[in-house]
Amino acid sequence: MSASTAGRTPVARIAIALAASTSAITLTACGAVDSLGGNDSSASPTKGDDITVGLLLPDKDTARFEDFDYPVIKKKVASLTHGKGKVAYANAGANPATQSRQFQQMVDQKVDIIVVDALDAKAIAPDVQKAKDAGIPVIAYDRLAQGPIDAYISHDNELVGEVQGRAIVKALGSKAATDKIVMMNGDPADPNTAKFKEGALSELRDKVQIAKAYDTEKWSPAVAKANMKKAIAAVGLNNIAAVYSANDGMAGAVVDALKDAGATAIPPVTGQDANLDAVQRIVSGQQYMTVYKPFLDEAAHAAEMAVYKLQGRDIQFDALTQNTVDSPTEKKIPAMLVPVVALTRDNIKDTVIADGVYSVKDICTPKYEEACAAVGLK
Repeated sequence: MSASTAGRTPVARIAIALAASTSAITLTACGAVDSLGGNDSSASPTKGDDITVGLLLPDKDTARFEDFDYPVIKKKVASLTHGKGKVAYANAGANPATQSRQFQQMVDQKVDIIVVDALDAKAIAPDVQKAKDAGIPVIAYDRLAQGPIDAYISHDNELVGEVQGRAIVKALGSKAATDKIVMMNGDPADPNTAKFKEGALSELRDKVQIAKAYDTEKWSPAVAKANMKKAIAAVGLNNIAAVYSANDGMAGAVVDALKDAGATAIPPVTGQDANLDAVQRIVSGQQYMTVYKPFLDEAAHAAEMAVYKLQGRDIQFDALTQNTVDSPTEKKIPAMLVPVVALTRDNIKDTVIADGVYSVKDICTPKYEEACAAVGLK
């Protein structure tokens, strides 16, 4: 269990996830302390509204990064700085070397702060140190980067895995103990992968038979599809009762591999990120669930953290970072962990539609009209 979640049992944490509201989290300075410990930043002196936030996102396969995270952060930074603040944005396209070059460019351009979703948490540590040496604070976004970061914002990633694992056990019901499943885990270079896996195994271990398990380099759907084909050949199409897929991009590839193998009914497949195509697969019964991580909240709060850090608004910053986490290189990093929700056919209206992520029109294209009507989306 991670340091940030110590003291909560898996059952209690699942209950929190399923009950969590997907509306924006309201945080106040009430009870906030001046400092939660962690790294002392060598940030530049307190700034006004004329700031530049460097934003480094990891890939374009995960639709949310380009479609939501970047636009929300850009809009929020502008809102908090009376239109004067800017976001310098780069996407690594799933290439760690590219991300390292982009990071160095941000340092060379002397941006005021860097928000980074690291493709390789360990490999990026020297870049974080270079920023530190240049007096540029770094906020780790979505993944916990190594090196002297100033803050971290993400979700309770162990809980994400628990929600996914619990969903599989629920879907299999009384046959779970004798059923065989395949685990399609994420990129081993991503520190979140270990947390997702740990959480999932806490729910799956001794409850199902894990016939095959794969790590997926760079979260690549193509790699996931190739591995799923191997699993089908080894286990047998009709013997696979469910597939744990760590995210939606891989879930789509898993479903395609099952169809290519001749599956007429898709077994329960999990996911994460609430990509639009995943929500449509859930509506049509081809994906069992996804973990909806209110990324609009995450992105907005990341922007707030960056601006407050630069403007020396310690009370507001500390109110956002009331958790702490440890990385392999740093202890007690100020952190914010946004709750997660299991999204199924039953709560689409109450999650991504209620939060304005998608409209019914976005989801219910002509291909999905009949399936939408069956679940009450009109």
